[in-house]
Amino acid sequence: MMRRRTATLSCAALTLALGATACGGPVAAGGGQKELGGQTLTVAGVWSGAEQKNFQKVLDAFTEKTGAKTQFVSTGDNVSTVVGSKIEGGNAPDVVMVPQVGVLQQFAKNNWLKPLSDTTRKSVDANYATVWKSYGTVDGSLYGLYFKAAHKSTVWYSPAAFEQAGVKPPKTYEEMLTTGQAVSDSGLPAFAVAGEDGWTLTDWFENIYLSQAGPTMYDRLARHEVKWTDPTVVKALTTLGKLLSDKKLIAGGQKGALGTDFPGSVEKVFGPDPEAGMVYEGDFVAGIAKDQFGKKIGEEAAFFPFPAVTGGQAPVVSGGDAAVVLKDGKNQKAAMAFLEYLSTPEAAAVWAKAGGFLSPNKKLDLASYGDDTLRETAKSLINAGDSVRFDMSDQAPAAFGGTKGTGEWKLLQDFLRDPSNPAGTAAQLETAAAKAYRN
Repeated sequence: MMRRRTATLSCAALTLALGATACGGPVAAGGGQKELGGQTLTVAGVWSGAEQKNFQKVLDAFTEKTGAKTQFVSTGDNVSTVVGSKIEGGNAPDVVMVPQVGVLQQFAKNNWLKPLSDTTRKSVDANYATVWKSYGTVDGSLYGLYFKAAHKSTVWYSPAAFEQAGVKPPKTYEEMLTTGQAVSDSGLPAFAVAGEDGWTLTDWFENIYLSQAGPTMYDRLARHEVKWTDPTVVKALTTLGKLLSDKKLIAGGQKGALGTDFPGSVEKVFGPDPEAGMVYEGDFVAGIAKDQFGKKIGEEAAFFPFPAVTGGQAPVVSGGDAAVVLKDGKNQKAAMAFLEYLSTPEAAAVWAKAGGFLSPNKKLDLASYGDDTLRETAKSLINAGDSVRFDMSDQAPAAFGGTKGTGEWKLLQDFLRDPSNPAGTAAQLETAAAKAYRN
């Protein structure tokens, strides 16, 4: 999605990443002299646009290294439905890039997946924090390799808006609200909130909840070992509701937020006619700010870490896409080789150089990233180690945490519309969660 200065790779590094001919002429796709020549690997994932284009560079690198041709199939947001239909129709992809832990677990319990190879497991043990291995493991078997990560504890702001308001990036959640008031007083609403996309509201809740309740309670709620009616949930909703109910802080108020999708929220801060000073979302905000609106990352668009709520620690919530191998895929050898490749820092470097990407692979040289802001974000994610917590809604069954117009997405949109009854919203969330986890 983004990036300023382009990182360079040495000929030796390119040779490792792309094969022996990397520094000479290009290798024809599917070259028969390579190990997997003649095979075609089909990879399915949610990506489109710039993300799909950049992932294609990784696929092309794999082709040059192995000779396997590749084909990418975009699933849209309903990964489980699309993949299930393809399996039933005898047209299963070989590899799926799964964006939700809950969906990965569903695939494993449906007996759709093959455990990853010893080579991949050894790479994960050597190159990843333990938490990433645990999120890819179901019933003791490693099925998912987390290739692409997101840092979802970043608040993006306009330095010009902060300068006009005479404020600096806040250190606590309470300071963030005070800063927002100052930005609003200077003539620009504080936050653009993408309420039309329910997943952004789950991210708001998760950061607040992780900071207030702590990682142990976060893990228990993610597994539905505590009910959503727990006082910690009501407390987090109350904290979030205080922000959402303040029309001075939210661009367009609740109605305006509910009519704003995620790209639109970024445009409200970094577009040609700014309507807000800040937008909370993950590191991928920078890609839109740079690619669509020409902002210089670090100068015209900057971020501060999502600040700690009183009494808690600053949260580090992440998301990510895990590569899995389907049992019904027709090219098992190529699929396993592809995941072995994805587990290396060389593969991560290809997309890191292209931009719009963070890797949980701690062996990836930070110099591979194209600008200082990305390097800072990546370093924060890696340094968090096992204190990183995966997006809670992505760990839930899709019916609760990952479906438009239902479950957590819809109920938090309803809460944005009227944040006056946190306990009532918690009760509704529990009803929906209980049904989804039971099924």
